[in-house]
Amino acid sequence: MNKLVFLTLLLSTFLCFSQKKALQAKSISQNISIDGKLEESAWENAGIASDFITLEPDNGKAAPENKKSTVKVLYDNDAIYIGAMMYDDEPDKILKEISQRDNFGTADIFGVFINGFNDGQQDFMFYVSAADVQADCIMTDANGEDYSWDAVWISKASITENGWVVEIKIPYSALRFSQENKQTWGINFFREVKRTRYKYTWNFVDKKIGTFTQQAGTLEGIENIKPPTRLFFMPYASYYLNAGEGQKTYGTVKGGMDIKYGITDAFTVDAILIPDFGQTKYDDQILNLGPFEQQFNENRAFFTEGTDLFNKGNMFYSRRIGGKPSVEPDLKDNEEVIETVQNVNLINALKLSGRTKNGLGVGILNAVTEKTFATIKDTISGETRREVVEPLTNYNVLVLDQRFRKNSSVTFINTNVTRNGHYKDANVTGLAWDLNTKANTYSLFGNVKYSSINDKEDTNGIFSTVGFAETSGKYRYSLGTDFVSKDFDPNDLGINFYTNYYNFYGNANYRILNPTKLFNSFRIDYEMYSEFNKDSGKVQANRIEAEVNLSTVKNNYYGAGLSVSPLESHDYYEPRADNRYVIIPRKFDFWGSISTNYNHKFAIDINPSLSVADEPGRAAYGTDISPRYRFNDKLLLVYTFSFLKRNNNKGYIDGYDDDDNESTPETVVFANRDVITYANTISGKYAINSTMTLNLAVRQYWSSAENKDILKLEADGTLDPYPQYTENKNSSFYSWNADLSYSWWFAPGSQLSALYRNNASNFERIIDKDFKHNVTSLLTNDALKHIFSVSVKYFIDYNAVKNKVRKRA
Repeated sequence: MNKLVFLTLLLSTFLCFSQKKALQAKSISQNISIDGKLEESAWENAGIASDFITLEPDNGKAAPENKKSTVKVLYDNDAIYIGAMMYDDEPDKILKEISQRDNFGTADIFGVFINGFNDGQQDFMFYVSAADVQADCIMTDANGEDYSWDAVWISKASITENGWVVEIKIPYSALRFSQENKQTWGINFFREVKRTRYKYTWNFVDKKIGTFTQQAGTLEGIENIKPPTRLFFMPYASYYLNAGEGQKTYGTVKGGMDIKYGITDAFTVDAILIPDFGQTKYDDQILNLGPFEQQFNENRAFFTEGTDLFNKGNMFYSRRIGGKPSVEPDLKDNEEVIETVQNVNLINALKLSGRTKNGLGVGILNAVTEKTFATIKDTISGETRREVVEPLTNYNVLVLDQRFRKNSSVTFINTNVTRNGHYKDANVTGLAWDLNTKANTYSLFGNVKYSSINDKEDTNGIFSTVGFAETSGKYRYSLGTDFVSKDFDPNDLGINFYTNYYNFYGNANYRILNPTKLFNSFRIDYEMYSEFNKDSGKVQANRIEAEVNLSTVKNNYYGAGLSVSPLESHDYYEPRADNRYVIIPRKFDFWGSISTNYNHKFAIDINPSLSVADEPGRAAYGTDISPRYRFNDKLLLVYTFSFLKRNNNKGYIDGYDDDDNESTPETVVFANRDVITYANTISGKYAINSTMTLNLAVRQYWSSAENKDILKLEADGTLDPYPQYTENKNSSFYSWNADLSYSWWFAPGSQLSALYRNNASNFERIIDKDFKHNVTSLLTNDALKHIFSVSVKYFIDYNAVKNKVRKRA
């Protein structure tokens, strides 16, 4: 009898967890005040979502009674409303650090995940912390959570004697759904108890399955809604005060507007008129000794918000738009550039994005940059002239993404750059696929891309990749291969460094799905990778790698990895010359990571690394050390020290042709050098309240490369002494950046921000090893540039204005 009862309970628990839960939304006509109290009568009769289940670490276990959660959903013609009660038998221990938007900090969290098409492909996620801070993102299984997306919605959290309460209003303008009279949405609710790091969901999310978005419950009962016109205006005004060496202090006033318009319930147009990116985060520039450009993060909101479609196929690098000029000025004898253009101005940009009820996603992005000149001076006559370094240019991205069977997609992507006049044009077309079995156990993925460049010499190239993976269970694996032709070039609107190769790779990993006596999580990965030059068949890269990552029951995180390259490889990129390569010796790399529990006021991150090559004295070692201290729920400071030393590093410093003998290959000059890098950063925030913060970001950087021996690259990839080369090619770059900002979200979607920034940088061939001098020399009035700016952005909802006008009439 006892066995029968046990089996019955076990079966009922399994059925409860494996079936999708359903919640009925209740239609209302009364106003709901978003005050975190749930006092309106409409909440009393609404359906209840309860019986949450553990997501992490003890996946599948029912949430304890003293941490139970209940959620209710209401709706009207304007929005849906979520009311949530998170019970806690120790409410005084609820963590509630106040942080910036989209930064959870050390605080308990509640979230609602909505899929208006119930197709298991994309969730709109809305979070509120116990400190009343908002976060939102778009989630796909392929790309994870994209917090660059920001919606306009209202929420309020409050602590009670029984736990804490969240009340949320999400306008339909922040969501995407079909035009059906009867709506069925995918929905899930989420809760994290920060002090224990336990996470719960309303509908069970089985971590053995390699998908998150397809394991939601359903929201039913939304009928005959008439969403208002989705038209929003965001005018802005900015003032900049600039000061620096050799110039008078001057002020600049800017103004413009962003527009969002919902063409249908599924598609939205975003347009930016007269853009202003003056308050974006500074770039962390480095001493770049390699053959490729430094890749920067995108910090401009227009190019980060809601761009998940445009990232399909990895063909779009938005920093190309408004980046450095694409044309080098043609200098005559005795001429020099006296006015260098750092970035081309953006005239305007727009994007259209959305998805039909049949799963077809459409994304169109278009931007235009202005004609740009460099000023050139004749050093003898003193005369100046201007030369075009970037013509009027149009950038365009088109994406068509068809989803099917709730977990698979095929995507067409095209990027196009058209420059006015007889300048370089570029067109790249790609097809990507992500095919998964119905049970989400196996995946076949890949893409093929074709580039066509119209320049002085037209070139065409191809990139293709295909992979297969098991995506569920404790044991998982993947296999894949890439093929890239020599002339593949997506870099006018994308970014790609390596060409003319093919590779093979494989990965196997094991993870625990439930905690043990020692670990909350544990994962070990094993990987093999081999890469070959397409023309010669020589090995370009090879490695065997193992890595382990774990978290303890005390929520401290540890990781370690070892990578071995057992064969010599041939680097075809460092020589900067066609069909030339340098031999890279065998080596091994080790790295580690320690991250202590952020719930404590003091925590620290440590990331050491070591690399040793099969060559006398050639090694690299370094570490990142980052202590942090949370003084209280308002004040947090984080300091990071980074150090890296590369001994006997071999790298390119110069190259030239032998004019006397054309049959002699280009002379490529290398140096045996020591490279050392120091970086110090301080970041901090003081939160006045959940909508108002003071933020600090300071970065000091210094890196130098001191050449000890000059070497000549031979035709067989070896390096021999080359003492006849006497030019000074030492490198030393140091920089300073400091931002102190104030941000106030004074109304939904409306922000006032003030920023004081100073920065300085210097590159020289003389290496001054006096660290103190390298820092202080940048902190003088002659070196520093100063900017003070104030910007106000105001969110205007067309419907709110229309309703006010009607009431006055």
